[in-house]
Amino acid sequence: MVGVALTFALVLQPDASGQTYRAAIDLVVVDVTVKDRDGRLVSGLQREDFGVFEDGVEQRILQFTGERVPVSLGIAVDVSDSMFGVRIADARSAIDHFLLSLLDEGDEAFLMVFNHTQLIMAPWTVPPRALAGRLDTVKPFGGTAIYDAVVKAAPMFEKRRHQRCGLVVISDGADTASDAKLQDALRRVNQSDAFVYAIAIDAPSGPAINHGFSPEALNEISSQSGGYTEVIHESSDLAGATERIAYELNHQYTLAYAPSRVADGQYHSIRVRMRDPRHVARSRHGYTHQRTRTGSPSR
Repeated sequence: MVGVALTFALVLQPDASGQTYRAAIDLVVVDVTVKDRDGRLVSGLQREDFGVFEDGVEQRILQFTGERVPVSLGIAVDVSDSMFGVRIADARSAIDHFLLSLLDEGDEAFLMVFNHTQLIMAPWTVPPRALAGRLDTVKPFGGTAIYDAVVKAAPMFEKRRHQRCGLVVISDGADTASDAKLQDALRRVNQSDAFVYAIAIDAPSGPAINHGFSPEALNEISSQSGGYTEVIHESSDLAGATERIAYELNHQYTLAYAPSRVADGQYHSIRVRMRDPRHVARSRHGYTHQRTRTGSPSR
């Protein structure tokens, strides 16, 4: 399979063993972040507060939960030469805190580093805290290939344990070395159901994001997936940025519907609308309808 199948036949609640199993029908599962007009996360909503539309047609929400469900999270860290010194030190500290204190024991994570090439330093690992310290020996060097990193990370999500999944990308440099283009990265994100969070370090002094790096391009990738891009101005702000990601992961809603058509391998748009106009929903913009096998753990 080229991309991660985005239709799942599943039950959102885990069984006694902690695994989540697919039921007898294919479901499209959508993770949703809801904020109010002041940008604050909204909790305590119910199924009837949401409307979900596929290709403009409203769908019946068959499953819904506002509880935190486990997440499979990839972390991709820029280790090009512009990350040398305090930036890589701040990245190590922020990521270790993220892994040790902000993710749950039942989550899983993988760690990838990239410069002009990409390396999976650790595959899917449970618990995530077991990955702490893996960046201690990494020495930044080389160019930066951000789009290649997104493309390289995408196949990892075909092997995940949990339905909910995401990728955190941390970078400070211009994309100087990718063979892939922005559209390639967008296509791979659209073929997966991983939401992308990007943290871009645009420091006012020292090596900074330059004309070759576009936060707008990263934002296009992340927003289509249901995530977001945050631009920070000092690497010391990485800790706060990762904490905001973790807080959002703890306050998402998960809903599912059964598409009316058979799997056709085509891309279909998704829009989630809130019944209350004071609330704004953010979710992935669509999915590629590929059939999955039933009766196996959620992946």
